Amino acid sequence: MAFTYKYSRHLLPSHKVAFFSTQFVGDTPVLVRDFIHSALYHPQHGYFSQTPTSVGVLDRSINFHKLQGRKAYMSHLEKIYKQNHVSWFTPVELFKPWYAHGIAEAILRTTNLSFPLKIYEIGGGSGTCAKGIMDYIMLNAPTRVYSNMSYTSVEISSSLAKKQMETVGEVSSHISKFKVECRDAADRTGWGDAEQQPCWVIMLEVLDNLPHDLIYSENQVSPWMEVWVEKQQDRAGLSELYKPMQDPLIKSCLDILNVDKDFRPQETREASLPSNIWAKIFPKPRRCWLPTGCLKLLETLHGALPKMSMIASDFSYLPDVKVPGERAPLVSTKKDGSSSDHSTYLDAKGDADIFFPTDFWLLERIDHYSSGWLKSRIEHFDRSSKQGKKRRTITLDTSVFMEEFGLPTKTKTKDGYNPLLDDFKNTKFYLSVPTHNTK
Repeated sequence: MAFTYKYSRHLLPSHKVAFFSTQFVGDTPVLVRDFIHSALYHPQHGYFSQTPTSVGVLDRSINFHKLQGRKAYMSHLEKIYKQNHVSWFTPVELFKPWYAHGIAEAILRTTNLSFPLKIYEIGGGSGTCAKGIMDYIMLNAPTRVYSNMSYTSVEISSSLAKKQMETVGEVSSHISKFKVECRDAADRTGWGDAEQQPCWVIMLEVLDNLPHDLIYSENQVSPWMEVWVEKQQDRAGLSELYKPMQDPLIKSCLDILNVDKDFRPQETREASLPSNIWAKIFPKPRRCWLPTGCLKLLETLHGALPKMSMIASDFSYLPDVKVPGERAPLVSTKKDGSSSDHSTYLDAKGDADIFFPTDFWLLERIDHYSSGWLKSRIEHFDRSSKQGKKRRTITLDTSVFMEEFGLPTKTKTKDGYNPLLDDFKNTKFYLSVPTHNTK
């Protein structure tokens, strides 16, 4: 993320690094997604457990109108980082309440208000988004909408869950409408029976920290192999192990990615023979990161909330990534205020953040797959199916989204510079709503 550089391993006792390695992998190899999940979310040794002040909360909103321009804004940003001693501020925090108000307006414009408004937020951070949305609905929606609404935060971190209750509780009328469920949103059992009423799901900067899998191929035409992580014999380090493709989640993700290639005519496939020969003469290893954590989460959400509408926001591109592979993550630690980026994800042992760019084209496909539409086409190998899509989707640049639904004049400085519109060029919003195609 833009401000997600956190603590360095050098801030932790050196013996803990080796201990973390043993905890995350043990004597049995694990898939890359399981290694990443442990490195980030292990309740005692994971990165987010090691950084209790990773998510910052501003005491007051930034008054952008008093700042001269970009230089003054950056100076102010540096000042508040030093004052708060935190690792990063989310966009919804930096631009509060306007960022959350834009999301609330998008919901009010597109929701069916004949049903009680029900909102779920996955990974709600400090609760700033929840409070901002509830504030906006209280002030701008019909009274009955606010009176009958419910807002549920699904949060894996117990410390953040507590903070969310404190933040939202600043407005007493919100308390009866808000609750936090401290659990993993990707675990289907936590949702109970499927919710048959319309609802909204919000995910802000959630996709970038979801576990991914890694697949590897020796050259351009060799089959893909699953990548596992294992302890090196007689050494404290970790290494990769390659196995034939067998994991259902990885195979499903690859099917989604390659669906159009699988439907190519025979003559098109044969035309690729020269490239096959070239690949054997000049072999080039391939590495590809697959958002299996996103696939698992969306399949869970579609199963539990079949009539949900969804708003997700995240980074479409990350600069200066050193880890190899398509859709590779940034792996970063922080020491004495300066960040250090790693060239391998294996360096992350509870002391480094791991965050991925979001491929929004692939996200849309995963959404269609999880809704049942694309899954049916893949399983029946039928491109000519007349079945309509079950989702209407759109991906917007953050600036376009905020100009449509927000109040961008509120985040403009004296000389016209607007950090919300000008500084987040690598972020997008994804909106997905159900259609009436039920077959």
